[in-house]
Amino acid sequence: PLGRIGLPEDVAGATIYLLSDLARFVTGTTVTVDGGMDMRG
Repeated sequence: PLGRIGLPEDVAGATIYLLSDLARFVTGTTVTVDGGMDMRG
């Protein structure tokens, strides 16, 4: 984990990607943007 609270800028890159044509084949999945905190269990 990155060890800090995420900022809007941290999520913006993933959001822009998912809204772009580059992600047109991404369907039915959950994308966790949490700086690795999910790995802590």
